[in-house]
Amino acid sequence: MPRIKCHYIDCVFLDEGYCSAAAVEIDPDTGCATYSPSDEAAEKWEEEEEEAEWEEDEAEEDDDAWDEEDEDEF
Repeated sequence: MPRIKCHYIDCVFLDEGYCSAAAVEIDPDTGCATYSPSDEAAEKWEEEEEEAEWEEDEAEEDDDAWDEEDEDEF
């Protein structure tokens, strides 16, 4: 059975640097379609996405404040 060296560090199928999935699907454009992040990695990504959303919302509020000040000048 061939062994596939995996470069993902957070995949649930990772076993000592090699893929342990029963079947592996590789897409030439997107990479490994079998990749599935571990629970820890998924939680970390969700936290980072939430933080990014908060930062975007705060940036939009700051932009709105600047727009209102600009309108008052005219």
